[in-house]
Amino acid sequence: MRHSLSLKVGPVGFRVGSDWHAPIAQLAALYEGYPSVDVPDFTVRLEALRPWRRWIRPSVAIHGDYRLPEAAPLPLAQGLLAAELGMNLQMALGYRRHLLLHAAVVERDGRAVVMSGVSGAGKSTLALMLGQGGWRFLGDEFALVDCASEGVVPFPRAVSLKNGSIAVAAEGARMGPMLRGTPKGVIRHCAPPGDAVARMDEGASPVLLVFPRFGFAGAVRGLDRAETFVRLTQASTNYAMLGEAGFRALTRLVEGVPAVAIDYPDGAAGVAQVEALFAGL
Repeated sequence: MRHSLSLKVGPVGFRVGSDWHAPIAQLAALYEGYPSVDVPDFTVRLEALRPWRRWIRPSVAIHGDYRLPEAAPLPLAQGLLAAELGMNLQMALGYRRHLLLHAAVVERDGRAVVMSGVSGAGKSTLALMLGQGGWRFLGDEFALVDCASEGVVPFPRAVSLKNGSIAVAAEGARMGPMLRGTPKGVIRHCAPPGDAVARMDEGASPVLLVFPRFGFAGAVRGLDRAETFVRLTQASTNYAMLGEAGFRALTRLVEGVPAVAIDYPDGAAGVAQVEALFAGL
């Protein structure tokens, strides 16, 4: 394509091509310092549906190795969001090397906390705040679980902050443009702390599964294995496709790692709850 960027995030290589320069320039600025890759695992293409739509009311259709034909294009002003969604789509539909969980992950002393929840649960915000407070940020969108060792493999993509959570980014953090009018309101991407990229070949062992819920009075509830298993199957995009390997990996994870559901009213309270739970292990 006319403009392109190749980058490696953890074990996965991407090539993102675009009919326009702006989305690639924004992606390159956000992912500055990430290694490039010669042979990518996945390709994302940001294309105009018609040649004239490059210039007149430009809109970005997300194509690539895997695509959703019914997905509506985005305005060019949200081109960076289109690139991020395109990378998410390739992982969700095409990745097979690890068990994928829709989760954020942070690590301390080689031990990882995996935080899974629906959109709006606050896992991205908690992961970034913990990453800015002495933890190592391993990932925001996907947790990659090794099917043999049950270890978590880092996948430190940019953090997607929404609406009020944008303010939690540390002063001086590398930020993408403010994207307004998206289906989820205002979105701004934040590059993870530097050690997340420098150490993205170093995995960690999960010791705690947390299912956060933002906007409620503080509470902690232990989860039994049955409920945890169901929640994680719902959070995985490739559990069924991995077959027996996915079942065994998820079963070992659930049997070996304690799980809790937490409610928290704000980010600081959520961080304090995770810190206390981790200290009590």
